[in-house]
Amino acid sequence: MLDQDDIHPLFAGAPATTEFRKLRKRLVRQAREALEAYAMIREGDRWLVCLSGGKDSYTLLAVLTELKWRGLLPVDLLACNLDQGQPGFPATVLPDFLVRMGVPHRIEYRDTYSIVTAKVPQGRTYCALCSRLRRGNLYRIAREEGCAALVLGHHRDDIVETFLLNLLHGGTLAAMAPKLRNEDGDLLVLRPLAHVAEADCARFAAAMRYPVIPCDLCGSQDGLQRAAVKRMLDDWEAKSPGRRQILFRALSRVKPGQLLDPALLDFAAI
Repeated sequence: MLDQDDIHPLFAGAPATTEFRKLRKRLVRQAREALEAYAMIREGDRWLVCLSGGKDSYTLLAVLTELKWRGLLPVDLLACNLDQGQPGFPATVLPDFLVRMGVPHRIEYRDTYSIVTAKVPQGRTYCALCSRLRRGNLYRIAREEGCAALVLGHHRDDIVETFLLNLLHGGTLAAMAPKLRNEDGDLLVLRPLAHVAEADCARFAAAMRYPVIPCDLCGSQDGLQRAAVKRMLDDWEAKSPGRRQILFRALSRVKPGQLLDPALLDFAAI
């Protein structure tokens, strides 16, 4: 499938090394696995592919575009970047990139940064409110564009980190679903990179020399609980390689009958 000579411009200039070809095939294979495993594809749908300018969203866009280019993804793709007015955000990078690559897209400017800085007390992180405002705007854009789904670049490591955050800080067994319906019931939220390792996204984006935009422009990233969980996982991985994949696999092998939630098991009937 991937050895043909014709390629989409998003893959133009790709390294000719065996290592990169294996990486590219692995990314596409794992995305196809997730698309099929979680029944994400409805033929004829239109997807809003959310592009932040980070390594993960570039990888997401490239893989989905490659699958569509090969006739394996029968949906329409619309890339979208929401410029939230963060100081120093390079507003021309993504539009220039998308035009150069021939990718259908929409660029939206909404100064949510000013709202966040006005409402969040000094010393607190902006992420929670910023994320809610971003998601609300993306839902609006998806509806305006006639999209059935919002497609995000969260990968396997994001899912595992979210699980541990909920476990250690929230006291709940919950992660990040690869496919879900929004609260209003009119849009799907899809994560086709659910099986992909973050390190592979980083290697791919670096090899392709995509113009990655840093995620810490707001200056509110230090000391986040997620960063601490990531460091903990890195330490585990260094001592026992494969820990992340084992944790991820556990999320698809749940045994409710061996947990303690009365809502899942009628203990009185036992």
